[in-house]
Formats: sequence, structure tokens, C-alpha cells
Amino acid sequence: MSAALEQFLVRAEALLARVEAILPPAAPQVDWERGYAFRWRQRSNGASYLQAVAHVSSIALDDLQHVGPQKEQIEQNTRQFVAGKPANNVLLTGARGTGKSSLIKACLNQFGKDGLRLIEVDKADLAELPDIVDLVAGRPERFIIFCDDLSFEEGESGYKALKVALDGSISAQSDNVLIYATSNRRHLLPERMSDNMSYKHDENGDLHPGETVEEKISLSERFGLWLTFYPFRQDDYLAIVAHWLSSLGCTEAQIEAARADALRWALQRGSRSGRVAWQFAKDYAGKLA
Repeated sequence: MSAALEQFLVRAEALLARVEAILPPAAPQVDWERGYAFRWRQRSNGASYLQAVAHVSSIALDDLQHVGPQKEQIEQNTRQFVAGKPANNVLLTGARGTGKSSLIKACLNQFGKDGLRLIEVDKADLAELPDIVDLVAGRPERFIIFCDDLSFEEGESGYKALKVALDGSISAQSDNVLIYATSNRRHLLPERMSDNMSYKHDENGDLHPGETVEEKISLSERFGLWLTFYPFRQDDYLAIVAHWLSSLGCTEAQIEAARADALRWALQRGSRSGRVAWQFAKDYAGKLA
């Protein structure tokens, strides 16, 4: 019997080894103490997990210039959220390079010490939002799910998943989770001339959108707070350049001498945005150094 049992155990161990070789590895444990920011990652075998971000952008709210009303609103909404009071999901839309994503990162730096955490989710992974919410629902921290540069084409699965996560599931949204998204499109879907053909007029002259238009605006309407960003004027752009040059150690005389170069830099790129101002400041200050 002992020989038969030994042979059975050997065969069982060999079988277990073969099974373990084809099973996906277990998801790593989330290191909640490692930092304030996380990314939702997907392995090659399809398993997803939450990964701590080792190096987070250090941008502060004071670094963001000439977006005062938008900054005030998102800061107040985030403060309410961190304090456990009612707050809204936020959609930031408008001109590129004007600080939409940077505002969200700055809010993390402002309120991270108070328990705020940020989870960055790619558009391709939005279908897994319910899993992310379930993962953090029992945590004491307050989580913002961050979707950057969000836009959809017709029929993409992430569009429906985000609608359900915002307001449409049979389960209530966790009170320690909000969604902050940025987009260059107000309604997140492409708008076409043919959509206008679905509008209807009644006998009183009232205008009613058709089903196509209703579908395109239904997602953005589920964000309680809309923040719109506009292109900067020339003086605003130069003020942002001056702020970044000062932060990089340039003197007042050097900043004044940089104005013409800053305008040429913006002209070459066809944009007077905060991003272009930051890129110029790094180039200019680096050459001086």
C-alpha cells in the first residue's frame, strides 16, 4: 500500500504542476500605503490589477494660471468629497493644453494628505469600472477614477459602461468614489451634420432633438459638474510663460527678454496653451542653464 500511495502522490503532484502552469497568476496585493495614485493595469492573460504609481506629478493648484473659475469649482467639489459631503462627478472639456488633466493631478496633491486617492483608467478598460468600484468600496480613503482624453466612436463598449457607472446601474454608486474625466469633445461622441436631420418641430414651433442627438448628450449629462476651458489670450499665455520661467529660476530680466521668443514658439505650434508655455519655459531655461 505504501508503494501505491507514494506513486499516487507523485502523479498527483505532477498533475498539479501542469494545472498551475496554465492557470493565470494571482493578482498582486494592492500596496495602499505606497502612494496616492494608482493605475488599473491588464496582464497579457487578461487579468487586471491595481498598480501603485511610484512617481506622481508634483503640479500644484497655484501653478495653474488663468483658469480661476474652473479651478475654484473643482477644488470646492473635491473638498466636499474628501470631507464626506455630497459631491458631483466632473467632466472637463474644451481647448487642448489648457490644464484639464493638470487640475485633477493638482487636486490629488492638494488633498492626498486628507485621504484622497486617484485611479487612472484607460478608455479600453472602462468596462471593468464595476470591478474597480467593488475593490475600493470598503476602503476608508476617497477615490477619484480619472479618465483622461476621453472620447468615443460609434458603438464602443466603454461608452455604455461609463454611462452605467455614472448613473444607471441597479446598484448604488459607492459614496467613496467619483469619476473625473477630461475630453476635447463636449458630448464625448463625434457630432455630424446628419444628426441635425433628426430634430423635429411641433405645431407650436418647439424644437425637439431626435434619438441620435439624445443618445450623444446622455453621457455628458450624467456628469453633475461641467467645466469648460477656452484658448488663452496672448497676455494670458505670456503670463503663464513668466510663471514657469520664474519657477525654473529665471530672473525678471531674463523673463522679459524671453517674450518675443515665447510668441514665436507659440506661433510655430499654432497654439497659445499652458502646455506650450511649459514646453517653451523648459527649453528656454535649459538653454540659459
